[in-house]
Amino acid sequence: MRRNAIKKISAILFCALSLSACSAKHIDSTLPDDDSYFLPKDLPHKKVIIDTDAGADDCAAIILAAKSRNLDILGVTTLAGNVSLEQSAENVLMALETAGSDAPVHKGAAAHYDGTQIDACSVFGTDGMGDAGLIHPVRKAEEKDAVDFILDSVRANPGEVELVALGPTTNIANAIKKDPDTMKRVKMIWSMGTAGLREGNASPVAEFNVYLDAPAYKTMLDSGIPLTIISLEVCGGDAMWTDEHFKILSKGNEACRFIVTSFGKIREFYKDNGEESVKNCDTMAMSCVIDPGFIKDSVKTHASCITEPGECYGQVIFYKEGFVYDFVKNDQPFNVTLVTEINDSHDFDMFSSIVYYEQNK
Repeated sequence: MRRNAIKKISAILFCALSLSACSAKHIDSTLPDDDSYFLPKDLPHKKVIIDTDAGADDCAAIILAAKSRNLDILGVTTLAGNVSLEQSAENVLMALETAGSDAPVHKGAAAHYDGTQIDACSVFGTDGMGDAGLIHPVRKAEEKDAVDFILDSVRANPGEVELVALGPTTNIANAIKKDPDTMKRVKMIWSMGTAGLREGNASPVAEFNVYLDAPAYKTMLDSGIPLTIISLEVCGGDAMWTDEHFKILSKGNEACRFIVTSFGKIREFYKDNGEESVKNCDTMAMSCVIDPGFIKDSVKTHASCITEPGECYGQVIFYKEGFVYDFVKNDQPFNVTLVTEINDSHDFDMFSSIVYYEQNK
């Protein structure tokens, strides 16, 4: 009897240890048993400023960044886009609070690069966060303007600051206009934008973030600052979040539940259009910033943005380095890296490992 009892206890302990070891790898039996995403231990440390118009997808990406061990968020700059300028700041403050981050928030553009008023446009609800009463931050935004904050941060950290643009690039264009020499010291701009080499969502050829302020995007492209673009082209397919993914997150911590609730309106929007899964391009873009190994393929290009009114407004045209065209010269500076393939089958795995399990803290 005693020997059998010892065997039973050993078996129970073995199962418990096995479950503990697996918990950091898988959060649900619906995820693959031998195919999960593990963050490298030697991720490069980065000083980042996140620039955003703060819809639910932006805030999910901000939470991902705040919980990542290798990103030092110098601050978050906001602008009108998905929501008004004031609302975008409130949304970011709440997202940071939920993630346990005290990174400063600086308000920026309420108008387009040309000075015309921005009309907020969101499929995430009127507050950009599902209209679920989520937004009640304790902190307030800082007094310093977003553009001045960006420029001061770059001056204090020349060659180190990376800008992560999750929305229209009005703040970045305004910073370039105000002090182009300082902005040339930016290490990298990461832009979630453009349709890539495929169709758009704001128009057949243009993506929302570019279309909302094409002259600002053109200013950024023409600045010569090193730029990596993560486009609509790579955020579909296996990178889309399913009902099962949201079900998993709903069982998680406060940040996970906050994200699930904030996505309520956009999930309704997709379902009304016959689509069960949801694109979450901003978290996918942030995953590329966190771990360069998340990017599987890219091409060096020169990029040009169409700003003339008409059907092609907001389209970004990519000239591939080394490609010979029949009539058009291809001898421009190739300072833009277009991401063409990501580790999309592990997009949710990576997000869950950082936000759900916080395994990299």
